[in-house]
Amino acid sequence: MLNHIVLMGRLTRDPELRRTGSGVAVASFSLAVDRDFQNRESGERETDFIDIVAWRSTAEFVSKYFTKGRMAVVSGRLQIRNWTDKEGNKRRSAEVVADNVYFGDSKRDGQDGGFHQSYGGGQNYGGSQMFSQSPAMSAPQPAPEHDFAPIEDDDSELPF
Repeated sequence: MLNHIVLMGRLTRDPELRRTGSGVAVASFSLAVDRDFQNRESGERETDFIDIVAWRSTAEFVSKYFTKGRMAVVSGRLQIRNWTDKEGNKRRSAEVVADNVYFGDSKRDGQDGGFHQSYGGGQNYGGSQMFSQSPAMSAPQPAPEHDFAPIEDDDSELPF
């Protein structure tokens, strides 16, 4: 059986980092995720607010680098929790247990301590990609023309 979910949305509040009795880090936050379709009457997209829970190094990563309004991509599993409220009524809550959390946007206005999203390598921390922004990484530089030499190949002997 498969229980895997991937969401992309903006944090509705700063992550709340707590620790269990044994010292394990747990962070909770929620994402505002727009639906793919628009409401017929209003023409606007509806938004779902989804609770997320992250554990251990992923929790520490989220609490350190993500704040309210930041775009995040969360990969994990859907979990239904049963609980009892103060009046003794049985309740159910759905939440996503995050396996990985990634930056969903790039660095904004000097925030985030110089980290930005990029694909294709970098330091892996808590299942998330972090990249230091430096002049060397800002834009690829064209190679000098003298570094390339034409290759003479005869394709007539290829079997296809």
